[in-house]
Amino acid sequence: MEPVFIRNTSDGRKVEVINGSVCVDGRPVADTLTEVKVHPNKEAILFALPNAAFMAGPVVLTAEEASVARGAMEAAKPSLSDRVTIEERFRKSWNKRAFECGIE
Repeated sequence: MEPVFIRNTSDGRKVEVINGSVCVDGRPVADTLTEVKVHPNKEAILFALPNAAFMAGPVVLTAEEASVARGAMEAAKPSLSDRVTIEERFRKSWNKRAFECGIE
C-alpha cells in the first residue's frame, strides 16, 4: 500500500500513514489515534497547541489531519475474511486475555 502523506513537522520530517501505522520519517510511532480530550496530559497539549484534536503517539494532529490518518489506517486494515488475519486476531485476543488474567 502506498504511504499517505499527512503533513510535515516543523523540523521538516514527513508524517505519513504506512501500512496502518502513523510514521514519522518512515518509522512507526502509533497504530491508534487518541482524542486529546481523553488524553492524560490534555491541559499541557492544549496549552501548547490549542487546535490539537488527536494524538498519534507523540504526534499532535488537527481534526482534519486525524480524519485523513484515520481513513488511511482503516483502508490499510486487512480483509476480515482472510484466514491468516482471523487466526492472528484470535491469537492476539487470547494472549491479551491471558495477560489480563495474570497468566504468562
